Amino acid sequence: MKLKKYLPLHFYLSFIKPKKMAYIINDSCIACGSCIDECPVEAITEGDIYKIDPETCTDCGSCADACPTEAIHPA
Repeated sequence: MKLKKYLPLHFYLSFIKPKKMAYIINDSCIACGSCIDECPVEAITEGDIYKIDPETCTDCGSCADACPTEAIHPA
């Protein structure tokens, strides 16, 4: 009878990377809308302070470059 060799669980888990939010919008946001116009995947939603959807964001940085108040920065 042959024994099967298995790798430890932590080896397999090392390939799974959780998705983290690429960019966040802080309280300096003045809701001007310039970031929405620049986002190529429409990951930003309007509100008192705009929000970035972490599932949609592709980490391109276009929103941060367009923000006049520098309210958008990497998480």
